[in-house]
Amino acid sequence: MSEAPPAGGAGRHRLLDLEIDLARRHVARGGTRLDVGGLSFDLLAFLLGCGTRVVSFDELIAAVWAPAVVNEETVTQRVKLLRQALGDDGRNPRYVRSVRGRGYQLCAPPQALADEVPPRRMRSRRVGALVALALATLAAAFAAWRIASAPDAPAAAQDERLQRARYYAGIGQDDDNERAIALYEEVLREAPADTDARLGLAFAYGARVCLYNRGPDWSERALALAQDVIAEQPRNSLARAAAGYAHDCRGEIDAAIADYERAVALDPQARADSLASAANLYAAKGRLADALRADLRSQEGAMRPRFLDLQIARVLELLGFTATAERRYERVFRLYPDNVFGNVDYPRCLFLQGRLAESSAALEQARQRPRHPDLALLEGELALLRGDRAAAGEAFERAAAMRPHDGRAALLAALHAPTPADAAWIATRVDELHASLDHGGEWPDGWLDVAVLELARGSSAAALDAVQRAVDAGYRDRAYLQTSALFRALAAEPRFAATLDAIGRAVARERDAVLAEGLPAGIADAK
Repeated sequence: MSEAPPAGGAGRHRLLDLEIDLARRHVARGGTRLDVGGLSFDLLAFLLGCGTRVVSFDELIAAVWAPAVVNEETVTQRVKLLRQALGDDGRNPRYVRSVRGRGYQLCAPPQALADEVPPRRMRSRRVGALVALALATLAAAFAAWRIASAPDAPAAAQDERLQRARYYAGIGQDDDNERAIALYEEVLREAPADTDARLGLAFAYGARVCLYNRGPDWSERALALAQDVIAEQPRNSLARAAAGYAHDCRGEIDAAIADYERAVALDPQARADSLASAANLYAAKGRLADALRADLRSQEGAMRPRFLDLQIARVLELLGFTATAERRYERVFRLYPDNVFGNVDYPRCLFLQGRLAESSAALEQARQRPRHPDLALLEGELALLRGDRAAAGEAFERAAAMRPHDGRAALLAALHAPTPADAAWIATRVDELHASLDHGGEWPDGWLDVAVLELARGSSAAALDAVQRAVDAGYRDRAYLQTSALFRALAAEPRFAATLDAIGRAVARERDAVLAEGLPAGIADAK
C-alpha cells in the first residue's frame, strides 16, 4: 500500500539520506548541497507530495511542465537529469524508480521534518486566477521591455548578454528565468551600476517568488535592486514598476499600488503593464469601478497586457455583470485551450453561479489541458460540495504539491489530509496569519484563511470576525462565500447574512459608479 504523502505539502522533508527544503528549493546530502534546480527540483517536489504512489506521465506533465506541451520522452529525460544530480542509478534506483508503462514513484516514503522559523508570509491566493493574471501580465510586458528607451540608459544595455537575458526572462519557464538571472548577474559582476541588468534582475528575482515558488527572500532582493535604481533615477518608470512588482510578490498591496501608480504617472504609454497590475489590486481592495476604469485604459497602451480579457471579465463578474463575464470566460475557454488561467476561470464562473454539474463538466474538460494549481483547488471545492472529503483532500494535496508556497493550498491540504492537522498546528497557523495581516495593507482574502482555520477548531464567532475583517479590507466575492462548502457552517448565522448584505451594498455602489460613467459597447450588459 502506498504511504500517505507528507501532511501540509510544503516545508522540509527527508527522503532516505536526502534533506529537501521546499521553501528554499535546496537538496542536501550530509550537509552538502546538491545541484538540483529548475524543473528537476519541481519534479522531485511533486513526487514528494505524492508519497510512494505511482505517478503517471500525464500527471507529471500537467503538474511540472504546464502550460508547456511536452511528451513522455521529455519526462524521461528530466528524470534522468534528476537522477544524475542525486547520484542515483536508474538500473538500481535508490530514490526514484520507473514503473514500466505507468510512470514513476519514490523508492521510499518521504518524512516531514520540523520546520524552522517560518519565513515571511507570502500573500494568499484565493481560488481563481485573478492574482496570477496580474503577475503573468507584468512578466509578459517585461519580455518586450527595452530599457534603452529611457534617456539615461547606459550603453551596456545593448550588450548581447542582456538581450539574451530579456529573451529568456520573457519565455515564462522556470529554467529560462534562471538562465536570465545568470546572465544578469554576470553583467553586474563586471558593471555593478548597469541599470538594465539591475532592473532585469529585480524582475527575475521577483518572478522566482511569484511565478516559480522560491522563498520570499528573493522578493526582498528584488525590491532592494529596484529601490537602488529609484534613488539614482527617480523618474525611471520601469524602476517603479519593478518596485511595485516586488511589493506585489510580498503581499504588500498598498505599497505595490503606490509604485505601480507612480510608474504609470511617469510613463503612461509604456506602463500599461503597471496599470493592469494596479487594476488587479484595486479589485482586491474592493475598488471595482477604479479597477474596470484602469483595465480599460490599459488596453490603450503601446502593448496590450496578456490575459487582460480575463481580468476584465473578473471585475465584471464581481460587479454583477455575470452574463457578460461568463461569455468572456467561455470564449477564452473554447478558443484558447492552452490558456491555463482560462481553463480555471470558466468552470469557476459556473461554480460561483451554483451550476455545479456544468462546472464539473467544464473542469473535466480542463483536466485534459495544461493545468494550473487553482484547477486542483476548484476540484477540491466541488468534491466538498459532493460530500467526498477524501477526494477533496487529494485534490488540495495536488495543488499544494504543484505550488509549495501557496498558503491556501497548503492549509486546505493539511486540514483535509487523511490525518488532519491537529489543534497545535491550527493555533500556530492562526497566530502566523494574524501577525502578517493585522497591520493591514495585505491581501484581504488572507482573512478567509483565518476563518477556515477558526471553523476547523470550532470557533464560529472568531470565523465570523475574520470574514468581516476580509470584507472591511475590500473582499467583494459574495458568490464564493455563499457557494463554498468551506463556509457552509456559517450559513445560518445572522452575522454571516449581515456580512453578505454589506458586500451587496458595497458592490451596488461600485456598479452605480460604473453605470454613471457609461461603458463602451460590448463591455457589460447594463441591467
